Amino acid sequence: MVQITPDAEKFIMELLEKNQKTGYGIKVYLAGMACSGPQFGMSFQQGSAEGDTVDKSATGFEIYYDEETGKALEGCIIEFVDDPNFGTGLTIRDPSFSGCSSCGGGCH
Repeated sequence: MVQITPDAEKFIMELLEKNQKTGYGIKVYLAGMACSGPQFGMSFQQGSAEGDTVDKSATGFEIYYDEETGKALEGCIIEFVDDPNFGTGLTIRDPSFSGCSSCGGGCH
């Protein structure tokens, strides 16, 4: 099951409402790999696609992802961020990831 913080759930619910996406959920997909680990993307999706795993948030919207993305999501947390340097939005973070040697371990 995907872990999602209450603030991230609230942000997603507001996005769904603002974009008039009643009955939609969020599709999480693997967008690539980087020094800081897997990179994810998210989009609105209505209903699951063939092969999707479906998780339900505490507030009721569904989260969809395929098997490959599910493996990369293990241990990750979807969080809401509001940072003056990086902006406002969602991030998917693996709290156990400690960086890599090619960049001096400074990647997060």
